[in-house]
Amino acid sequence: MKTNFRFSNLCGTVYKKGNLVFSPDGNTILSPVGNRITVFDLVNNRTETLPFENKRNIRRIALSPKGNILLSVDELGNALLVNYRKRTVLHYFNLKDKVRDIQFSPDGKYFAVGLGRNIEVWRSPGFTREFAPFELHRKYAGHYDDITHISWSPDSRFFLTSGKDMTVKVFSVDPIEGFTATTMSGHRSVVIGAWFSKDMSAVYTVSADGAVCVRRFRVHGVAENLTFGEFPRDSEGNLLKTIWFTENRYYSNTIAKVQSAAFNPATSILVLGLTNGVFGIWEMPEFNQIHTLSISRKMINTVAINPSGEWLAFGSSKMGQLLVWEWQSETYILKQQGHFYDMSCVGYSADGQYVGTGGDDAKLKVWNALTGYCFITFADHSSAVTAVQFTKGNQVVLSASLDGTVRAYDLVRYRNFRVFTSPTPVQFNTLAVDPSGEIVCAGCLDTFEIYMWSMQTGKLLDVLSGHQAPISGLAFRPDGLSLASSSWDKSVRLWDAFNRSKIIERLEHGHEVLALAYRPDGKELCSSTLDGQIHFWDIEKAAPTKTIEGRRDIAGGRKAGDKRSADNTSSGKSFNSLCYSADGSAVLGGGNSMFVCLYDCKSSILLRKFQITKNQSLDGVQIKLNSKLMTEAGSADLIDSDGIDSDSEKHADRSLPGVKSGDKSNRLFKPEARTRDVKFSPTGRQWAAASTEGLLIYSLDETITFDPYELDEDVTPDTIRDLSRKGDHLRALVNAFRLNERYLIREVYEAIPPLDVILLTKDFPEAYLERLLRFIADIIESSQLLEFHLRWISGLLSNHGTFVKTRSASLQPVLRTLQRGVTRLHQDIGSVCDKNQYMLKYLLVQGKRLEEAKQEEEGNITMNDILSGFDDDDDKEFETDAEFDDDETMDLDNAFVPLTA
Repeated sequence: MKTNFRFSNLCGTVYKKGNLVFSPDGNTILSPVGNRITVFDLVNNRTETLPFENKRNIRRIALSPKGNILLSVDELGNALLVNYRKRTVLHYFNLKDKVRDIQFSPDGKYFAVGLGRNIEVWRSPGFTREFAPFELHRKYAGHYDDITHISWSPDSRFFLTSGKDMTVKVFSVDPIEGFTATTMSGHRSVVIGAWFSKDMSAVYTVSADGAVCVRRFRVHGVAENLTFGEFPRDSEGNLLKTIWFTENRYYSNTIAKVQSAAFNPATSILVLGLTNGVFGIWEMPEFNQIHTLSISRKMINTVAINPSGEWLAFGSSKMGQLLVWEWQSETYILKQQGHFYDMSCVGYSADGQYVGTGGDDAKLKVWNALTGYCFITFADHSSAVTAVQFTKGNQVVLSASLDGTVRAYDLVRYRNFRVFTSPTPVQFNTLAVDPSGEIVCAGCLDTFEIYMWSMQTGKLLDVLSGHQAPISGLAFRPDGLSLASSSWDKSVRLWDAFNRSKIIERLEHGHEVLALAYRPDGKELCSSTLDGQIHFWDIEKAAPTKTIEGRRDIAGGRKAGDKRSADNTSSGKSFNSLCYSADGSAVLGGGNSMFVCLYDCKSSILLRKFQITKNQSLDGVQIKLNSKLMTEAGSADLIDSDGIDSDSEKHADRSLPGVKSGDKSNRLFKPEARTRDVKFSPTGRQWAAASTEGLLIYSLDETITFDPYELDEDVTPDTIRDLSRKGDHLRALVNAFRLNERYLIREVYEAIPPLDVILLTKDFPEAYLERLLRFIADIIESSQLLEFHLRWISGLLSNHGTFVKTRSASLQPVLRTLQRGVTRLHQDIGSVCDKNQYMLKYLLVQGKRLEEAKQEEEGNITMNDILSGFDDDDDKEFETDAEFDDDETMDLDNAFVPLTA
């Protein structure tokens, strides 16, 4: 089994906190998600999480005007310089203070950073590796309180800074004759932002109380306004005195306060986000209201406008929402929301195309594993969702909840069609569905019983009793003959779901059993216990076969409130979820720590140890704590000393230092880094983990693999291309697989004539069959040669069916990936055909009419018809060929009147 899994995407969370940034073309948006950045492609409907991490949660991000340099700064001022196009980190840098705002100049030569009450302007680094890419240009001061916003002038010569001291200041990048730093006052609340107009004739400022000021630039004592940047002189050449004055003052007339604002110079559109979840759009400088809309129940933390001014992006930290709104057509371009609280469970569909997640917010979400988007949310539960499972047909997803119900949802009509309940109120925490999808079982926490229902009727069939502690895990055997259950009573029981007269097998353990899983062939079962061990059992003999000691492997870091070191503490040193790989050769385990372990079942060796996060904003990530951060009031990480988080500043309990009484929901706390559930995809190409940060997806990385299989000196790219040009396509394709260069394989593969595919599949070596099927599965969704791929798949499976059947266990992941790709293409083409069925009918009818007209037209112009027009008995004079004039030619095409359609 291949173990080169790498982080590929983060699906369960779309926005945490920070600012949103549009790309220069306006088609993608960058959203900070914890200490990572997710890129949402709004045109191609795909998401991508960049493969690097900051040390802590990201506070601010900035993208250069050309879109090649990305800066991400965390809560403590640690910055990453990233080559955005290549997705690589170029440099690490510490700004030595908490960053309030960071903005690139329009020409891309500088970027300004707000650090406390000061501003620093740095020269923009290049997008290549340098020893010291950051060069400080100038430092600016003048504000009496923290800076809230920075914006540049269109010519990149000046920039505006807003502060909590209710003032706006104008600074220049370089000294300019006649200009001095200017302060604009007049607001009665914190200034949220200030911007130049497109022609630099005005400055618009917005404060938290909803006041919007329009400020103009003119010569002192003269009524005519000037364009800022031009400093007039008198007749003697002396500079005239210029001033900024407030031309108009408007109020948004909103009950709530302004939390965020954005301005687009190209369209002169001002957007305000309020604390009650409402946003408004106004046209400047007249402040004409276009419309307002309520989009969230919590405050809007950030607003962004794309360069063309058509799309507006909003982020709500409390709700975890990310919205993109097209204000002209009043439609949503993107509307995504993660789980409000922690994600508790995850489940893959049978083809690996969909991923279902349940959370403590009582919601069930279904995500597309390929695009990373959530396409349906079910909110019927009234308490936390604890288990999710798909049926084999991928048309039904089931969820168990602590509200005492198990619900079945139809993924075709998107509705809840079954609700399974117990006679007495219980709390369900485990769920299992038999392979046929007819039997649904759920285990509970309080009565220690297992309930069994019929999917078709929804009636309760049986109640399995015997456990003496809460049920921790349920799993049907892959053949559906038995049901395994684990419990905190230190046992695993094997039940015959269809014959209660049989003796129940009891597998005894030395400690509480936390999770269990069946191997895909159903001959082996593994279980994890509280002491950190993984036990393997032979099902037929009901005897243990081996044990893996994973206590040290799964152990996490030290928490902020721990009195003991990470090695001496007992918490978090066990696996709470287990899952076999698709081929059954490895087992994946996760627990209450930052690690996920992958073990080889045969040798009991640790193959890989994945660290799901390096985010130090989470508890339990650091192995050793810094004693300097420990104060009399507790850990310094739990104290918001400067109030940079406005929400915490308004609602935190600051009665006495160190007091943690009052409303505990408003206290600052560090979430614990842990994994609550792990699942392997049925295709074997990826696995997912429900963690504190969201749904982490790890996929196989085969971009840089070189397998020198049966290579010799003659196998080179040039010789392979020569074979392909000469028509020896089979040898060329086999040699390309030997060289294992992906671009060369695709070049040779696509050069094969479609008519030769059937012959090539008959003689194709079976040693390369799996690699060819995997190659087709990887490119089928991104290629346009649909019929060509289907010819290959049909020919390979038809001519090598015996080989595929005998090795179905090892080829199962590849075949499922193929099935997923073909199914997705079938759905896409089917939806396109459904939308265009009337156009297709019209084209077919027109084609038939043209064919009929062509046949009739060809039937009219025949030699018999021409000769039949001549009658020898008629006394008519005909001209001979010699008697025709030069300008007269016989036009047979126009000899008859054409038929009408």
